[in-house]
Amino acid sequence: MLIVFLIVALKKMPAIAGTGEQGASAPASHSLRRLWHNCHYREGVLAQMFYVAAQIMVWTFIIQYADRLGINKATAQNYNIFAMSLALCGRFVATGLMRRVNPRRLLMIFGIGASLCTLGTILIDGIAGLYCLVAISAFMSLMFPTIYGIALEDVDAQDTALGAAFLVMAIVGGALMPPLQGAVIDLGTILNHPAVNVSFALPLICFLVVTRYGYISLKTKRN
Repeated sequence: MLIVFLIVALKKMPAIAGTGEQGASAPASHSLRRLWHNCHYREGVLAQMFYVAAQIMVWTFIIQYADRLGINKATAQNYNIFAMSLALCGRFVATGLMRRVNPRRLLMIFGIGASLCTLGTILIDGIAGLYCLVAISAFMSLMFPTIYGIALEDVDAQDTALGAAFLVMAIVGGALMPPLQGAVIDLGTILNHPAVNVSFALPLICFLVVTRYGYISLKTKRN
């Protein structure tokens, strides 16, 4: 981090193409107003916030899910590592698919896949449910960069820097929702169903938001 700080401090950053001096000196309030009235961008920030929340919840509570199945924490961590590796590999696969499939459509499809796997995590009480939980990571692989790119697509060049900043700040979702899921898990059981399973209804909601954004952006682009 110190090295990155020094690079930023010492090296002159290139200007954003198309901004010019006038765009660079424009008040931030003007950019904020334009961004706020850009519905496609605004919903992209919301989708990004929900996606990051889902990612953190899925990766954080794999160990608790496995622990309830009687799997020791050291072995459970291996499931977590495999899930993250699956997300990494899935990113390369998704990049290849984007050459043939519209990124918006792919975001929607991956959102549906993540939602179905999350449903399996909630409803299946056993090792198969854990496998569903791990499989979610394959579908999460393309979400962050794809939402980022789609949301900025129709943003004016002079607003891109501020718009990108809010999309990155959307990671705050990863700090807000996991404590809520943890509180649900602490209940033990909900309607005679393991609370750790039920708690994944929160990531499910998040993936549905992402899926909707992929669908809406695809529909809007067609029109």
